[in-house]
Amino acid sequence: MPETQTRPPTSSADGALKRNALGTGGIAFLVVSAAAPLTVMAGVAPVAIGVGGIGAPAGYLLAGIVLTVFAMGFMAMTRHVKASGGFYTYISLAMGRTMGLASAILAIVSYNCLQIGVYGLFAVQTHDMFKVLFGLDVPWPVIAFAAVAAVWFLGYRGIDVGAKVLGVLLVAETGILAVMGVGILGSGGADGITLGSFSPEQAFGPGVLAILGICFAAFMGFESTVLYRSEARNPDKTVPRAMYIAVGFMSVFYAFIVWTVVQAYGEGKAVEAAGQLTSGMFFQTINHYVGPWAEVVMYVLIVTSVYASQLAFHNAINRYVYMLARDGVLPVFLGRTHRKFKSPHRAGQLQTLLAAVVISICAILNADPYQQLLSWVNTPGIFGIVGLQGLASVAAFLYLRRNPAAVNHRLLVPLSLASGILLFGAVLLIAVNIELLTFADALTNTILILVTPAVFIAGLLIARWVRLRRPATFDRIGSFETHDA
Repeated sequence: MPETQTRPPTSSADGALKRNALGTGGIAFLVVSAAAPLTVMAGVAPVAIGVGGIGAPAGYLLAGIVLTVFAMGFMAMTRHVKASGGFYTYISLAMGRTMGLASAILAIVSYNCLQIGVYGLFAVQTHDMFKVLFGLDVPWPVIAFAAVAAVWFLGYRGIDVGAKVLGVLLVAETGILAVMGVGILGSGGADGITLGSFSPEQAFGPGVLAILGICFAAFMGFESTVLYRSEARNPDKTVPRAMYIAVGFMSVFYAFIVWTVVQAYGEGKAVEAAGQLTSGMFFQTINHYVGPWAEVVMYVLIVTSVYASQLAFHNAINRYVYMLARDGVLPVFLGRTHRKFKSPHRAGQLQTLLAAVVISICAILNADPYQQLLSWVNTPGIFGIVGLQGLASVAAFLYLRRNPAAVNHRLLVPLSLASGILLFGAVLLIAVNIELLTFADALTNTILILVTPAVFIAGLLIARWVRLRRPATFDRIGSFETHDA
């Protein structure tokens, strides 16, 4: 039997997270909400169509297939490693504590980049909604600070409350996209319903290769299922189910929606329309095929979509910080939970403060909330998370190769290695096509690319310092209690 590792339980009244708070659906809602389906479709899919051509729907399917392969190896490892610390606990076990701590630091920085950067998008979308619906011109910092407070409140109230809210918001945002898709198909599209998007020459063309980085970015957050293990009911079943449901749903749903939008304009005109309409493409499409009322609803729901993403990433960050505090790397007060709600409220307060500081700096410097706060702050986070997925794949490969009894299929080990190679390839594709995410000059793009390796190298140096100066703390990083399965 393979050995099974489990994080030692805590019995302190102010230290334990809320047990049995989440089922499969709750975890799935959390991780899919982090990806913000409506936001990545309405905001980014037009770029995917404009650059990738009518084969763009296949790009989302290809990314989903790679991430499914990643999930297979990673979930096989999690069946025998009962940990709630996210990627870093698994990387620590398979690749050593130095790599594990560096990965944890990179994860915290990357998730914060994603979460804080999206406040810029929330401010822009909410400003536009107020302008269109009510004629109000609300300054973007006011909107961003209001969002910070709203995210903190639900994070403070506990994961079960947040999951319920995210569930409602997720159903609403995917529902409006589904209504649009059905409306397009029901009317027969512009030139009839065709399947040219999935032909080999389109699906594997150079355009799709160029947008694969965008496609992988659309799945941000799905890997965080393992962060909620200690709060899940029957985690050995609910966590893997939630991960497979999340990646399966997103890949198929994204491909379906983008394909229907191609049908809305016709295969011959979709690319041109995407280039001309950009972020307005989905709004014009739903207005034409469903009605003006649906466009108004989409304006509202894209705001709630962004909010749901911010809340989901806020929860993920808090749990990373909480676990590192429990391991002794971060100050002990960050490893405490609320006595009533059992939420990692101290970690939440720190993350909220950081977000407020970044927004304040951007407001004082008169930074553009979309170009600087969203695009520039978000991009290093995308690099970091996809890179961590690649590292986790390598960790799964090493663990499964050393523990053959944990392998339930002979292809699992090579597939884990293959997914790691493909994910690092995705990082390279994102770097090569970074201007699709940033719309910035070469110098700015180079700096943004270098942020992720710089953070990881700094993490390695910090880990080395901890090992030399605080050996007892170093030994607790990703700590496990080993017993026979």
